[in-house]
Amino acid sequence: MITDSERVPLTRSFFDRPVLEVAPDLVGRVLVRATADGPIEVRLTEVEAYAGPVDPGSHAYRGRTERNAVMFGPPGHSYVYFTYGMWHCLNLVCGPEGTPSGVLLRAGEIIRGADLARANRPTSRKDTDLAQGPARLATALAVDRSLNGSDVCDPYESVAGEPAGSPFRILTGTPAAAGLVRSGPRTGVGGEGAVHPWRYWIDGDPTVSPYRAHAPRRRP
Repeated sequence: MITDSERVPLTRSFFDRPVLEVAPDLVGRVLVRATADGPIEVRLTEVEAYAGPVDPGSHAYRGRTERNAVMFGPPGHSYVYFTYGMWHCLNLVCGPEGTPSGVLLRAGEIIRGADLARANRPTSRKDTDLAQGPARLATALAVDRSLNGSDVCDPYESVAGEPAGSPFRILTGTPAAAGLVRSGPRTGVGGEGAVHPWRYWIDGDPTVSPYRAHAPRRRP
């Protein structure tokens, strides 16, 4: 459980910055997912930055589509996409409107609502892997495309002490000490985008996902 001083929601100005400033600054922050059964909170331990039109690894590299449209909108909204025909991934849009950049939430530590996260991920063997990877994080938080475009900077309200309104909030939390935040290549990104060291994580944290380099698919 985090203290009252760490429960202040981040404002839109936090996200209205270059993606390479926002991404490392998100490490250690707390994402709140409001559900009908209660909140689930995850302290972010690993993220990746995607810089839109200058980044071959970004969904927005080749322009606007129906799938990535929310990335071109105002900062502080969720971008949820479906991948490999089975998994959802959760991103946060940042930078000025019209500049399609975002941060993929790769991993975190469930600090509240672990029972709900376990119910969403019954195959998990231990709590440290409940949100260890972007698909696991989204599954643990019951995230799907219906939450695409949610405003994570909605004015903060509460009902019986719990967040209300948007399904997401980002709280101040405790930003990770700069000396503990590492950076390196993004997981599974190939081609020209493979060279960017835009993955950020807390060194030694057990919830951080294993790094895997891009492996080209071979046609049968």
